[in-house]
Amino acid sequence: MRSANVAELKRHLSKYLALAKNGEEIVIRDRTLPVARLIPFTAKNANKQELLLVAAGKLRLPAESVDLEQLLTVPSGRIIGRSVTRALLEERGQSR
Repeated sequence: MRSANVAELKRHLSKYLALAKNGEEIVIRDRTLPVARLIPFTAKNANKQELLLVAAGKLRLPAESVDLEQLLTVPSGRIIGRSVTRALLEERGQSR
């Protein structure tokens, strides 16, 4: 793993971005103190919309792929009728 101080990173940003694109991690130091890591961005199965959300900071891609069949077997609660709405209104002291 490489490391670079902030001044070096500023001077040679393109070089360090190329290293990250090729899979290397770079530790960024402020003088001698490590403060951050520059890591490769991997988005093998991400579509354009997901990449835009990642760039905007609104989405983080999973570290490993999700097994959709396993996810769909997770039990979920079932609400029959309007019992939740009724209970909420009763708690607030309101009625319909």
